[in-house]
Amino acid sequence: MDVKFSFEDNGKSLFGQIMRPIAKVNLTSPTTDNSVDVWMIVDTGADYTILPRHFYEKLRISLEKDCFKETTYGIGGEGTVCFFKNTIKAKIGDKERDIPIAFLDSNEVPALMGRLGFLETFDTDFLKNFTVVFKN
Repeated sequence: MDVKFSFEDNGKSLFGQIMRPIAKVNLTSPTTDNSVDVWMIVDTGADYTILPRHFYEKLRISLEKDCFKETTYGIGGEGTVCFFKNTIKAKIGDKERDIPIAFLDSNEVPALMGRLGFLETFDTDFLKNFTVVFKN
């Protein structure tokens, strides 16, 4: 069954209304039964699925023991990213995947659904009525 989400209205800009494709993703901790719902921007330009720093605590992941650190570069400049050494269980609707994730060393960024191991595992449609659709 297809899973659909409406875009988020992010207000007006100089060029018009900003509508962002978002999806609710449920992530399950690899060490406990804790899970957390995360609203992510569906970002076809993001290589990796990246979460704000505070999610590592909710998912019971140690940045020192369970991750390795890399420097990344993007629109906001340079930053440190902590890549989880394993995969984590993610669900969109009834669709479940084991995905790679990383944590940005900041809480000032939105969660991004990236291509590698996650977005690329779906047929995804971005519809002109501001809906994103995930299909197997």
